[in-house]
Amino acid sequence: MNYYIIAGEASGDLHGSNLMRSLKERDPAASFRCWGGNLMLQAGGELVKHYRDLAFMGFWEVMVHLRTIFRNLRFCEKDILAAKPDVLILIDYPGFNLRIARFAKKHGIKVFYYISPQLWAWKSSRVSIIRQCVSRMFVILPFEQDFYLKYNYRVDFVGHPLLDVISEDRVIGDKKAFLKQNNLSEKPILAFLPGSRKQEIRILLRRMIEVVPSFEGYQFVVAAAPSIDPGLYASVIGDAPVSVIFEQTYDLLSHAEAALVTSGTATLEAALLGTPEVVCYRGSALSFWIARRIVHVPFISLVNLIMEREVVRELIQHLLTRENLIHELKRLLDPAIRDQMKQEFDELTRKLGGSGASSRTVELMIQYLKDK
Repeated sequence: MNYYIIAGEASGDLHGSNLMRSLKERDPAASFRCWGGNLMLQAGGELVKHYRDLAFMGFWEVMVHLRTIFRNLRFCEKDILAAKPDVLILIDYPGFNLRIARFAKKHGIKVFYYISPQLWAWKSSRVSIIRQCVSRMFVILPFEQDFYLKYNYRVDFVGHPLLDVISEDRVIGDKKAFLKQNNLSEKPILAFLPGSRKQEIRILLRRMIEVVPSFEGYQFVVAAAPSIDPGLYASVIGDAPVSVIFEQTYDLLSHAEAALVTSGTATLEAALLGTPEVVCYRGSALSFWIARRIVHVPFISLVNLIMEREVVRELIQHLLTRENLIHELKRLLDPAIRDQMKQEFDELTRKLGGSGASSRTVELMIQYLKDK
């Protein structure tokens, strides 16, 4: 089988790479042409475009880059026709992927969607596009099945793929070895996860660093995104006593006392690793103004959305101040609050359906392809 896979962000690259490995186990002759990142490349994919050239954050930022986005869409359409895949697999990234789904349907190409766009948060009208253009949808959040059933569209809940990723990487290295390898001291660690987009890092890391003087006796470490030039982190950090490490996020979170985490998949990763966290986000004023009027969810973090209550504190836009960050981070160092949060994280893990998401998805995909 020839597979064409499109992921537009770091998390999609991660989950796409695991899906590719599972497909290869069941289909040794499988070939992959993909839009993604280094992980999908390492999994055996022929990389067409890297996600670092595709990810734009916020409504205003998307508007500014519309010419680039449409140029990428046109290129993608031509490339799909030239590749002649047996199936197109789309991973989240809705603004781009739903347009490609329409194009694929028009040209008779079977479309599988792995990891649903967050249509339950906004633009539920897009469900009609999915019903018309997507052969099968594989969802990873437990409430998404009920959401789609409201629109008379049946989807497969396969569990969350992060459970597999974290399970595989959960053999965390010795802390002393981790500290030595990264030239860190014996002081307890507070982690910064400022996101994987340049815009996020410039805005959010600068704000995170403001808490450093208030936590004597701790050391601060940034989990850097693999696709980002180290020079960007250096330019934001300046002379602040903050370390940066690459490709060791799970080790860092496991050894950290607490973390400041940019809204996104990383909030769920921290929770599944049992790391107390504060969720942070700030975008442009225009993007936030638009979002308030069209996004209809009580929380922005996956942790709180899945649990349907506030488990982790969200500091969004005007709430993301130095004073609030300091206050919330100090709360997380209270043993009673830490223990309560970790108990909530255990419940979260149980809700996510157990390990094996990638393999379950592949089994279903292959079955549906046989039934075509």
